Amino acid sequence: MKTIRTHFQKHVWITKHILKELSLEAMDIFGKALQDEYSRDAAYRDDNHDILWLHNSYGEPEEMPVDIFFRTEEEMPELELIALQHCKGKTLDIGAGAGSHALLLQQKNIPVVALDISKAAIQIMQDRGVEHTIEADLFKLQSDPFDTLLLLMNGIGITGSLDGFRTFLNQAKQLLNPGGQLIFDSSDISYIYEDTEKPTDRYFGQVAYQYEYQGLKGEWFNWVYLDQKTLFTIAEACGWTAELLFDDGEDQYLARLQPKDSI
Repeated sequence: MKTIRTHFQKHVWITKHILKELSLEAMDIFGKALQDEYSRDAAYRDDNHDILWLHNSYGEPEEMPVDIFFRTEEEMPELELIALQHCKGKTLDIGAGAGSHALLLQQKNIPVVALDISKAAIQIMQDRGVEHTIEADLFKLQSDPFDTLLLLMNGIGITGSLDGFRTFLNQAKQLLNPGGQLIFDSSDISYIYEDTEKPTDRYFGQVAYQYEYQGLKGEWFNWVYLDQKTLFTIAEACGWTAELLFDDGEDQYLARLQPKDSI
């Protein structure tokens, strides 16, 4: 069985959870798991506890480690630290989860707003000290523009498909000030098809997921991983310049996009 790798642990394969296809029930499932992790005494976090399962369209269900949303700066991979170093001006942390990236940006005196669709996540971020939060669906967001849009931990996957990514790029232009930037990471998941043929009815980087926690299951939703060639091709066609900021040599990379007409 193949699993999708990320940039810091090979057993972690999906992260961010703001999804326009995701139902309130599914968000409650993720939010409940996040809240339980936050409420559990750190001294007992290694004890047996309810597991957040991630069902997928390419293999057996696997455990999603919720504690990754509470990582410290020392626990973050190089890719994420480089991304934070490139943030400038007013920054929107999209799919902020428990707020770990937003908290680090605050410490660096970067004005940051943390966006999440989960009410539980917003409450946790506020409890942890994130100063500015927005509980909203990214795709319905009405806001003053930002200088940086940040999506980490494969966060660009929220766009769900190549068409969804194109639509998001058009929307993102409206969320950016002149000279603004979009920073995100993604993965080339060709390796999960080493022993099987790639799908012919969709882009091979489009997969589907479903959360399960405490016996409750959410709805299936689409998620997309972009290989670098596809990213650069779509960015060019949509009027963006694309720059590779980091490549970990193991399928994961960090990119910066800027609208051509604002550079």
